[in-house]
Amino acid sequence: MTSTTKNAPCPACRKKRKLTNRSNIDLCSSCHTLADNIRKDPQYLTQLFKLADLQIPPLPVQHSDHADPELPEELDAIRYRTTDRERNTWYVSVSELDGTPVEIFASTAFDNDHHLQSRISNLTTITRLISLILRHVFMGERLTLEKTLTQLHRSSRQKNDLPDMLNRVLSNYSGKKNR
Repeated sequence: MTSTTKNAPCPACRKKRKLTNRSNIDLCSSCHTLADNIRKDPQYLTQLFKLADLQIPPLPVQHSDHADPELPEELDAIRYRTTDRERNTWYVSVSELDGTPVEIFASTAFDNDHHLQSRISNLTTITRLISLILRHVFMGERLTLEKTLTQLHRSSRQKNDLPDMLNRVLSNYSGKKNR
């Protein structure tokens, strides 16, 4: 049901205009049109921000009882080759979903080098936790202690390495036993 009210400040644009009530929302006709376009195509807002040369603000993450969004089987990725201060070559791959980063991986050609094993384990931990955060920021995936423990467990390359130690300590705060 649509009903028109008297002139009042629009809650969206703050201009004093004739407001129309649609779906229990009072807006001016311009703001209703904008809201309708965004509802029909969420990319409409992104395009407006790009055209206005504005940075797109992050959308608030809404947690619900629904399952977390899942990543598709295939993602676009960009691979970067870089070197550390000791001149070791590293490859960093950033997987993207609709142009936003959702996973990051790092590896070296020297994965079997025992000298680099603890660094690789720590790097794996960092990239797994960053990926968890990226999925939270850009996909709305819920962050939980259990997910964090899973990523620490998967990062560990041997007993008592840093990810294993962190996992054991943080497991004390979880309902689950140490892995």
